[in-house]
Amino acid sequence: MKILMVLTSHDKLGNTGKKTGFWLEEFAAPYYTFKDAGATITLASPDGGQPPLDPKSDTPDSQTKDTERFKTDAAAQAAIAQTIQLSEVSAGNFDAVFYPGGHGPLWDLAEDADSIALIEAMLAAGKPVALVCHAPGVLRDVKTVNGDSIVQGKAVTGFTNTEEEAAGLTKVVPFLVEDMLRTNGGNYSKVADWQPHVVKDGLLITGQNPASSEPAAKELLEKLSLLTNVK
Repeated sequence: MKILMVLTSHDKLGNTGKKTGFWLEEFAAPYYTFKDAGATITLASPDGGQPPLDPKSDTPDSQTKDTERFKTDAAAQAAIAQTIQLSEVSAGNFDAVFYPGGHGPLWDLAEDADSIALIEAMLAAGKPVALVCHAPGVLRDVKTVNGDSIVQGKAVTGFTNTEEEAAGLTKVVPFLVEDMLRTNGGNYSKVADWQPHVVKDGLLITGQNPASSEPAAKELLEKLSLLTNVK
């Protein structure tokens, strides 16, 4: 079982002068869910090397059992410091792909040609794609073979407008994930802010927020198990 995790390389929070990147929990929880299930994990990012960590995800009140585990895991820290460049990734080498969120992906992965091609290739090959929190934003320009939005008619979720408002970044982000998914024809659903919510539709798995990252990862493993049994 080979799982690719794709992280952002973008560290600038719009014009605020503040930093952003990937959200630690949204990486750590899926990473250990996959690792403990025996998966071989490969980490990639547009620029390769160490992806930027959103400093807000590293504050004491944002810590979980998985983020604490990561901080004492030298092997995991070494792995994330050496992500491969997304341009070097081939969909044929992996069984599934998982995108952690954080605000960074809205700027780079949402318009990254390699990321778009990767997701299109994975889905075309019958391989599941999971994205959590802001990461469903990277589906913005992904198309079906017919040229339609990949989310059109699909049940999806992602970071809500009210969660973005609570973060104070509605006017900072390049687009709102909820609005984009609705505009692109997705059957968007959500629950109360900050509560776990994962939606499955075929090969597409989306999670609403940080609390949804571990459940989304478990759904991805379940989907892989079903696909393996079918084969």
